[in-house]
Amino acid sequence: MSFILSAVLTLGIIAFIAAAILFVCSKKFAVEEDPRIGQVAEVLPQANCGGCGFPGCSGLAAALVKGADAGSLEGLNCPVGGAEVMGKVADLLGMAVANSAPKVAVVRCNGCFANRPRTVEYDGLRTCAAMNSTGQGETACGFGCLGCGDCVKVCNFDAIHINPETGLAEVDESKCTSCGACVKACPRHIIEIRLQGKVIKEQARRVYVNCVNKDKGPVAAKACKVSCIACGKCQKVCKFDAITIEDNVAYIDYDKCKACGLCVRECPKNAIKATWELPALKPKTETAPAAKTTDATAAPSVEPEKKEA
Repeated sequence: MSFILSAVLTLGIIAFIAAAILFVCSKKFAVEEDPRIGQVAEVLPQANCGGCGFPGCSGLAAALVKGADAGSLEGLNCPVGGAEVMGKVADLLGMAVANSAPKVAVVRCNGCFANRPRTVEYDGLRTCAAMNSTGQGETACGFGCLGCGDCVKVCNFDAIHINPETGLAEVDESKCTSCGACVKACPRHIIEIRLQGKVIKEQARRVYVNCVNKDKGPVAAKACKVSCIACGKCQKVCKFDAITIEDNVAYIDYDKCKACGLCVRECPKNAIKATWELPALKPKTETAPAAKTTDATAAPSVEPEKKEA
């Protein structure tokens, strides 16, 4: 009995000493958190998508509080919550926040089954990452959408799906929050976050090159009917210096683009997409040739008189 009692007392003393040490350490090394971080985190949508560039909403909340202490919230934004949530955060921190233009994910590939026919059959793990690591996929284009849906799996907002008729990923703009999760998931980097564009009649006007094929023109054209061949016609016709050609593919800078549609009409491969229907061009009217005077209306010619020798 005394053995059991001594063992209990020994364990009790050890537990008491350990608890005292932990208590002292917790007081000495305690890190006090600004209560505003928790308040800001409650306002944020808690999607933890990483679209803001921070590890979850708590990371963004800490950055927002730090930015407020520094006097500026520039560059800090919650793409999921948008202007409404950022307005609440700004009011909470007593700061002003600039309204950022809405953005949306864009799949830059039009290599559907009709435009980019299958040349081989892939028999392996049905993911974009696995298919991309084994080669160029089931077509002759090593840059286009693989259609396995890695982007679909990582989207927390049900905003992107694979169209079974085309085999391409398609974005539902009404659900997309531009968090960027699909951009990170795509092994071929064909998904890009772009400005949504000016909305006219409930249609966002946006122009972009619907191809990322970096092969030279003849090779790209053989692999896909609507691939960019870097001919430069779009660049020449652009009045706003918004188009550049690099690595055999054209790119439109959305900050410079005015959505005039000239490049869309000029592209011989239909590789540039406008999200709205461009108005039809008016046929050129030919100028009627000037009427020629007939013999009846022409002034009679007067023959010179012949002089006799």
